Amino acid sequence: MKYILVTGGVISGIGKGIIASSIGTILKSCGLRVTAIKIDPYINIDAGTFSPYEHGEVFVLNDGGEVDLDLGNYERFLDINLYKDNNITTGKIYQHVINKERHGDYLGKTVQVVPHITDAVQEWVMNQAKVPVDDDRKEPQICVIELGGTIGDIEGMPFIEAFRQFQFKAKKENFCNIHVSLVPQPNATGEQKTKPTQNSVRALRGLGLSPDLIVCRSAKPIEMAVKEKISMFCHVEPEQVIFVQDVSSTYRVPILLEEQGIIKYFKQRLNLPVDDHPSDLLVRWKKMADRYERLLKVCSIALVGKYTKLSDCYASVFKALEHSALAINHKLDLMYIDSTELERSTEAENSVKYHQAWHKLCKADGILVPGGFGIRGTEGKLRAISWARTKKKPFLGVCLGMQLAVVEFARNCLNWEDANSTEFDPDTKNPVTTVPSSSNLCGISELCVGICNRTQFDRPQHTVFARRRFLGHKCSSAIDIVCPAQLSNGRMIIKV
Repeated sequence: MKYILVTGGVISGIGKGIIASSIGTILKSCGLRVTAIKIDPYINIDAGTFSPYEHGEVFVLNDGGEVDLDLGNYERFLDINLYKDNNITTGKIYQHVINKERHGDYLGKTVQVVPHITDAVQEWVMNQAKVPVDDDRKEPQICVIELGGTIGDIEGMPFIEAFRQFQFKAKKENFCNIHVSLVPQPNATGEQKTKPTQNSVRALRGLGLSPDLIVCRSAKPIEMAVKEKISMFCHVEPEQVIFVQDVSSTYRVPILLEEQGIIKYFKQRLNLPVDDHPSDLLVRWKKMADRYERLLKVCSIALVGKYTKLSDCYASVFKALEHSALAINHKLDLMYIDSTELERSTEAENSVKYHQAWHKLCKADGILVPGGFGIRGTEGKLRAISWARTKKKPFLGVCLGMQLAVVEFARNCLNWEDANSTEFDPDTKNPVTTVPSSSNLCGISELCVGICNRTQFDRPQHTVFARRRFLGHKCSSAIDIVCPAQLSNGRMIIKV
């Protein structure tokens, strides 16, 4: 097993997840089986209870695990299926060690960060790296590990120490460290500054890890003189300094890395049985990136939600729409609309904001209402859904959006003015969707799917039942339950 550790310096959110995903894509294109692990140093057990404004969306895995959005990038780039244990947190590690201590597994010894926490991290990584993630169910050959946060963060210290020890356990030919750093370019001087990267690498070395590759993020391509300066002061060859400037699409990142000889470097450094030249898969990837940048036709979609101030809150929705647009040779123009701005109360308080929101909604080619929880903003979403139905605009409701589509239909087509979900109004006389009392409302959700024979709309951690009695109501309008035979587990959609 080969291990590639991706660390970050200077600032968080520098793009470690995309770099890690791109490295995995390149190695997979060489015919190697690749898995990925994300380490988040926060004390939370998982990401399920986070506000989307904390770390962006919570990505839901096939096994129900609620994890960091970077695992979504891994799955999309590598075409693999990960598990909840592929996301390690400080909370999980400490919980694991404390449970062992309570069971007496440490035989009365004093339980400490070193060696017990660090050993637990290494054991977890080694065990999870062996879990098959491809359809062929074969053991992976390479594990890409992303350590969240930045070097120097106090909460990340146990993980840095764990990998300092692990590099000797795995042996030099099986362990590689890639450090992602920032090369800022102040507007005042226009000069690319290397000092933040120098300090970051110095801090990493002081903790016992020496980077094999330094990936420099910048707004513009890095000049050769800057590359040579980083090489000299960070004790690496110029070929080990990789630059990744801002690009029009994340699909371009694997191409940038490959063009700078990263395949050749990995082949020598990790003794990989691969060719130096790019594979057919990477050639097709390049064609896709080129095609993306040449798109001329635009498809505009209005996303009506509550967490529109941060685009990462709906990262998977954005990527799904982007991939769909690319498939039909269109460029996606995703317009984020705060659902509260579509409500009557906003018209009274701030009419400019109200009319701007409705202007964006009206000019969109389609409307999407994503998942979410809580009553805030639901009336605005209902108004957007009603407008889409009456104007015959293409509409997709995901999870809560689908639930509200049922509520909107009942109110405006069946004239049940107080129709609602018991999630928002437990005392409604027409509960067209209900939430079982045993449901756990904590956590995030993914696509709203259902079981035909129970008319059930199932959301991870939260089950919603659509009442059958209104579906059979005699009226001129119709709401159809569609269950294509090719969908597994009887999953369904509704068509209004």
